[in-house]
Amino acid sequence: MFNNENGVSTSRFVSLSAQNVQWSHQQVLALLSQVFLLLISMLIITSMIINLGERSLQEDWAEQRYSELQTVGTLTADKISFLQFRTQTLSRGDLLGRYLKMPTPILKQALIDNWQKLSDTIPELLGVTLYDTQGRLQFSSNNNFDNIQLPQSLLSKDNSMGRNDVYSSPMAFIPTNGLLGPYIYQLIRLENKANGLTGYLVVYNSVSSVLDSIKPAFFNHNSPLLLLDSQGYLYAGANQVMPLDTMPDTLGANIKQSNPKLWRHIAMSNYGQFHSLDTTFVHLKVELATEQDFPRDYVLLSYIRHDDIAARFEQWKIILIISALIISTLASLLIIFRHRFVLEKKAKLNSMRLANGLFNSDLICMIANDNGRVISANPKAADIMGLPLDELRDRSLLRILHLDEARFKQIKATLEQEGQWSGEFSLDTISGCTLKAHIRREYKNKHEGCYWLVTLEDVSQLLKSQQQAYLYQLLCDSAVATALTDASGKLLKFNSEFDNLMGLHGDHQHSLIELLGDEMQAQWSHISAQISLQGQWSGQVISCSNCRFSACLKTTLRGQLTLEGDIEYIICTLEIASPVLDKQAKSSNVLGHHSSIVLKVNELETHFNSLSESAKQESSLLVMDINPDGIISHLSDIALLEKRQKEIELHLLNALPNHYQVAQWQLGKLVIWLPATSSIQAHQYARETLTSLEENQLAEGINIGISGYLVPQTLDSYLQNADIALKRAKQSNDQRICQAFTRQFTSA
Repeated sequence: MFNNENGVSTSRFVSLSAQNVQWSHQQVLALLSQVFLLLISMLIITSMIINLGERSLQEDWAEQRYSELQTVGTLTADKISFLQFRTQTLSRGDLLGRYLKMPTPILKQALIDNWQKLSDTIPELLGVTLYDTQGRLQFSSNNNFDNIQLPQSLLSKDNSMGRNDVYSSPMAFIPTNGLLGPYIYQLIRLENKANGLTGYLVVYNSVSSVLDSIKPAFFNHNSPLLLLDSQGYLYAGANQVMPLDTMPDTLGANIKQSNPKLWRHIAMSNYGQFHSLDTTFVHLKVELATEQDFPRDYVLLSYIRHDDIAARFEQWKIILIISALIISTLASLLIIFRHRFVLEKKAKLNSMRLANGLFNSDLICMIANDNGRVISANPKAADIMGLPLDELRDRSLLRILHLDEARFKQIKATLEQEGQWSGEFSLDTISGCTLKAHIRREYKNKHEGCYWLVTLEDVSQLLKSQQQAYLYQLLCDSAVATALTDASGKLLKFNSEFDNLMGLHGDHQHSLIELLGDEMQAQWSHISAQISLQGQWSGQVISCSNCRFSACLKTTLRGQLTLEGDIEYIICTLEIASPVLDKQAKSSNVLGHHSSIVLKVNELETHFNSLSESAKQESSLLVMDINPDGIISHLSDIALLEKRQKEIELHLLNALPNHYQVAQWQLGKLVIWLPATSSIQAHQYARETLTSLEENQLAEGINIGISGYLVPQTLDSYLQNADIALKRAKQSNDQRICQAFTRQFTSA
């Protein structure tokens, strides 16, 4: 908040331009989920509209085709009736009447020529045939119907047909001009008053021609018209354009076999629609005759592919998709703008709260105009400057920070060019502190001027810490090689002596374990455990083939532990010393002092062999078995036994006297070498060890065998004697410690 004082024009509100809109992961996920749901919804709605539109077109097509099938059925029935009328007309022809009264070759030929002329003129008329009263063929307009036999029911005396009645036959197939086609024939009795029945006139008509004369006015080529009988056999509509696999395409084929589902639907209703996955069918049953002896139910069937419907709907589909994309884009932009508006609103509120919180925090903040005159300051700035807050306002930074004119002009020039300036001021005359200043030049808005945001930081303690760190560096740069590592042994800091000893040349990308040799890697777990338990580890490291040094180093590792007891840092000091053992006789280049590590039996043997005979005579050997019968089944597997042995080793090391040594003999057995220890002292140590293990719940199944040294004796026989004592201890039920080959220790 700015105040107008002493005639200085200031703004009462300043917003921080650095506080921009920040998109959090939650807000981004919310935005993406809303946009995703919008797109999914638009996709579903568009798909539903397209499917409904295509289904509506299918239904419209089905209704239109059904109306056309009705018209075709009516016209076909009318055409059949007209054919009956034409048959009656032919039967009453004058030329036929004269022939029946006086059959002469000339009249016969004239009658045949007349019929042939009619067949050539009328497309659906295939031919005319004359039969006698016995049903024998007299003559025909062509030879295609010479083998046609009339039904005996029409020739019998019980036939009730009158002179004007016309019989229509069921459909059948006959080859015409080399092509098989459906036909029906119509029969009429020929009678006269004088002689009665004189014969039968049969007129053959093509069903395909009848339908072809009707179909072009109603159907297009993409919607075929099929004619089926009551048994499902195809009589018309073959040679379809791109026929379906499930539709019959040859005359005489049965739809009942190729598409049984469709035929069941047709057989159960006289008319209707049938929708499959890719096709819509429309069917209608029609009667082409009224004879009771022969059912004349036929089925008119038409279908259309859904792809054809979709092609008709393609233009509307494109319009719908484009509209959906536009609506989705606009809706997505609306969602984004809404989120942006909410975030900007929150950002402004947060910016105001943040600016107020920062300005009134422990930071030293001031706001000045573009001439360097203080507009506002927080209480912390007033305290550091030693002035009341009201007096601090409207003062110049030049006077407050005790700057000279040249430096103040340099600061203004830097702010005008780069927009910010950083530097340090010493206020020794006021508060005795050193301040680090950061001044940033900000714009209020496009139409008003600029202001300076001044942030001061008291770096007096930092300078003191840097000076103190420099003094510590001088202190550590001594003649002793010293290094600081983390818990894993990675180098963090080291002095010049350590650098010269290892030849690192200032490179910190090394590990202490790597620098001290491969054996250190094998011993590191024991060393880390020793540091965690006792705070430090001491030992000797002898040079090896892969070491960077050539001398024997006395090594001390001191740990800096956390409150939880974990190692945080390790301070390593290295001093050149004489090796304890001969370099050629040792098997390890890492030798722990004061029994700080668990050795291997071969390492213990090397140490044992290097001792004098008198030192050996004064020693005892203890073998501890932690793997009695059934312990593995109790612990489930070997891994748990190893873990238990590790816990016991660490416990022993933690309480082990300085001159004692622990070694691993085999899995489940530990060896403790006790120098300068009598049999009584060895037994007392064994009892104390068992008691300590029991207190820590580690004594289950523990047995101990103790042996004294016999002159002369190797370590192997020494171990065998202790092992015999161990077996005796395991055989007893109540005793867990047994001694063998012991003797009273007498000091010289």
